[in-house]
Amino acid sequence: MELLCAERVSPSSAAPAPALASVARAAAPDPVLLRRRVLDNLLRTEERYAVTVNYFGAVQTEVTPHMRRLVAEWMLEVCEDQGCQEEVFPLAVSYLDRFLSTCPVGKSQVQLLGTACLLLASKLREPGSRCLPADLLVFYTANSITLSDLCSWELLVLSKLKWDVAGVTAHDFLPLLLSRLPLRGLVNTDMVHRHAQTFIALAARDYEFTLYSASTLASCSIAAALRGLSLDGHLPRLQELTGIDLDCLQTCLEQIEEMVQNMIEDRAVSAPNGQTREAAGWTPPPSQDKAHSNAATPTDVRDVHF
Repeated sequence: MELLCAERVSPSSAAPAPALASVARAAAPDPVLLRRRVLDNLLRTEERYAVTVNYFGAVQTEVTPHMRRLVAEWMLEVCEDQGCQEEVFPLAVSYLDRFLSTCPVGKSQVQLLGTACLLLASKLREPGSRCLPADLLVFYTANSITLSDLCSWELLVLSKLKWDVAGVTAHDFLPLLLSRLPLRGLVNTDMVHRHAQTFIALAARDYEFTLYSASTLASCSIAAALRGLSLDGHLPRLQELTGIDLDCLQTCLEQIEEMVQNMIEDRAVSAPNGQTREAAGWTPPPSQDKAHSNAATPTDVRDVHF
């Protein structure tokens, strides 16, 4: 059998334009993925990746919810600074919780674990070759870990998760649920989608939201986004789509609204007269030029006595 290819490609078509060569192309939206069977499959599969027990005290004897929140906020800062896909941070936090629910870690290993989870999530959810570089993640920790440590913990996390890293997150439910709500002509669904993504990211920082299923968090984030746009009354329809108890949805929705309200009040108290976070002692993330940037570990994370 002859495998020689005699095709000739002109230089103009072989070399991509410099402006387009560095752009990572993501797949276009596929309407087939919005079918009801996809939603049903996600609802069945999400239980496999759910954390159903309070691992503080039962599994973790040194790590506290406060430490988890600090590391989760740092992970969110890294994702925002690097312009990661919205799905990366919730998936990384899902890895973090699944690992902590099965394997005890020490105080000094929490940020290393979060860094490994970020590396894995970016490899899975970032298009093309845009995943977070390992050496950049080490730099974001103010070089408190080594590249060898990160690679070793990446394999450790994979082994503890049994290499099952294609987890279901609340982001996966957003397009499926939004496409089934009667919103046409009433509101910009893209805006609702963005607001719901923000609520999901904020909720991922707090451990209390970990015990909710991904579909519950997605439904309540959509409901909260619609309420913020003066469109209420869609919670019963979301309950029909997901089969979740209406009281559970109502409780989660109230917690999301309380979380947002508390965050607004905290920002008003901690940053009066338009002061920025830098004035409060927060160290900003580094720019791409590592040689002239400060370390990106938030001050309050470093102040935890590991």
